[in-house]
Amino acid sequence: MATQVTADERRGSSFLRTAIALQTLTIFLQAVSAGLLLTSSYGETLHGVGARVMYGASMLYVLAAVLAWKPGGGSPRPIWHASGFLVLASVQVVLGIAHVPSVHLPLGVLMFGLSVLALTRR
Repeated sequence: MATQVTADERRGSSFLRTAIALQTLTIFLQAVSAGLLLTSSYGETLHGVGARVMYGASMLYVLAAVLAWKPGGGSPRPIWHASGFLVLASVQVVLGIAHVPSVHLPLGVLMFGLSVLALTRR
């Protein structure tokens, strides 16, 4: 039984790391699409689709954090981190829809930095 828990913990941790990596990648791609937004006609569409994908990746991060916590009964800290990130992603989406680039852009940079930090800590 202890071997199964260890395997489950490793699998959950691997899924969590993958979810954080996916989130980090989608945020980086949002920065790229933001540049295209300024220079091409299809940039707005790409950035809008990317926003949905990034938000989905943030929700996946929360799910992965819960699944990684549940088998081993460890600290729920990753769940709090993932939930906080989902809140930031929600604020980011609202700011983007409202066209408030003075806050939207710096928040995007902050989110990328926090996501890289979370990735390096896992």
